[in-house]
Amino acid sequence: MPGTPEAAWQRWGLSFPTFSLLGCNHLVVVAPHPDDEILGVGGLMALAAAARIPVSIIAVTDGEAAYPDSDLLPAHTLAALRPDELRCALVELGLSPPIARLGIPDGGVTAKESELQTLLTGELAAKPTGTWCAGPWRDDGHPDHDATGRACERACRQTRTRFIEYPVWMWHWADPGDAAVPWSTARTVRLPPPIRHAKALAVSRFRSQIDAPPDDDTILPPHVLARLLRSTETVFV
Repeated sequence: MPGTPEAAWQRWGLSFPTFSLLGCNHLVVVAPHPDDEILGVGGLMALAAAARIPVSIIAVTDGEAAYPDSDLLPAHTLAALRPDELRCALVELGLSPPIARLGIPDGGVTAKESELQTLLTGELAAKPTGTWCAGPWRDDGHPDHDATGRACERACRQTRTRFIEYPVWMWHWADPGDAAVPWSTARTVRLPPPIRHAKALAVSRFRSQIDAPPDDDTILPPHVLARLLRSTETVFV
């Protein structure tokens, strides 16, 4: 299913107050799968780096279950390939942040949610005062995203870290003005043209998600990317 077309979102306006990094001393981005951090807040990470704010990434899974029935891209191949794609994508954004790979099974984050919370709490507790954490929105609509978001929120509460949520799959299933979405907390991250261009190049590095094996559906077809490569990003605060 193609989901809500980007044209519908643009007609609606996506008009939210502007998000600011003022007060952020370190940005930690938690991603359920390699590519979610770029799709959701790749521009925000680049803006943070431009402002000399350190950025680090926590990769919850290696994204090995993207094509569970594929002989061409089996789990062990994807587990090595997708983290490499992420590193190449970060280079396009001018970033080389430390990446903590937690190795939780792709598709199995809900079952490991308590363990994930403990790991995230330890990671955040080691960060300096003024650290902010960006994680997937707790109701994004993908089980791994939702579980990661819940674990992030609890870990942030425990460590008194500011928590920011980013949607990825929400743009697919939600409608403009959807009552299930906390629009009152939405903020806009405005991307200057060079950063928007760099983000598009970064996303193009995820070839395993853009070019599906035969008999598999592409995970990031053009209509999905259209919703994620705007001149803005959206976060919930």
